Amino acid sequence: MNGEAQLLAAVVPPRGYFPDFLTPSQEGAEPFGLDVGMEALRDTPADRVHAELELLAAGRVRQRADRSVGQRDVGAGRAGAAPPAALVEDRAEPLARLIGALRSYHYAAVEPYWPHIRASVEADRAVRGRALLDGGADGLLATLPPMIRWRSPVLEADYPVDRDLHLDGRGLLLQPSFFCRGTPVVYRDPSLPPVLVYPVTNPGAPDFAEPGPWLGRLVGHTRSAILQAIGNGCTTSELARRAGVSLASASQHASVLREAGLVLTLRHGSSVLHTLTPLGGSLLRGGAPLALP
Repeated sequence: MNGEAQLLAAVVPPRGYFPDFLTPSQEGAEPFGLDVGMEALRDTPADRVHAELELLAAGRVRQRADRSVGQRDVGAGRAGAAPPAALVEDRAEPLARLIGALRSYHYAAVEPYWPHIRASVEADRAVRGRALLDGGADGLLATLPPMIRWRSPVLEADYPVDRDLHLDGRGLLLQPSFFCRGTPVVYRDPSLPPVLVYPVTNPGAPDFAEPGPWLGRLVGHTRSAILQAIGNGCTTSELARRAGVSLASASQHASVLREAGLVLTLRHGSSVLHTLTPLGGSLLRGGAPLALP
């Protein structure tokens, strides 16, 4: 794993530019998921891979030079910046080693937490969808995290560098990310489909507490009705109306289901929005899995 970690560190720096090809578009792909993303990555043209890795190497040279200003070893800093393209070129499948490293990393660092990650992303999407229904595009853009500000017709975002992205009639894909922190992310290449990756709303930390006595409370027609009523997301008032129970009862049942890991609750304005976790959705489907996003 040490060699794989070194390879990933070479192409995914802790800050600054990282190659656009590492986040390939899956537009039109069905189903979504890791396998589809890896296939899209494998299909990246070799000339694009090399060009973007050269940009990455050049950026590292500049960073080292900036840190070395006034020092005698600036040249040594430049000499140590080998282009990471050397890690993937001259192979029958140029990206095979990188794809293997990404799969190993996903298995070790992401997969154990995937239900929590996915629930957080789906809850954020539910919040944005509700904002779109309530206030249209203006309402949706106004609810994005505070580092993103909608000042019609311009969407401003805190970003490490000063740049403008013109849509020129193209749509903008808003992608919530559990791993995005501090500032949003866009493609460096303006010719690629416009995507704005932003942090999910208050993802919190996954809860790995041992099952408690609430397991015994997860039976009965009322809670089944509550789970079904939540569907793609609803407020407590809507939940009470759909399930035919009082507001207090809806709140109490949602709380128990949340403790059980079947429901995720996020604040939406003056109310809260309840959404199903993958586990909750699977329970309603009798254990049938749902295609991963």
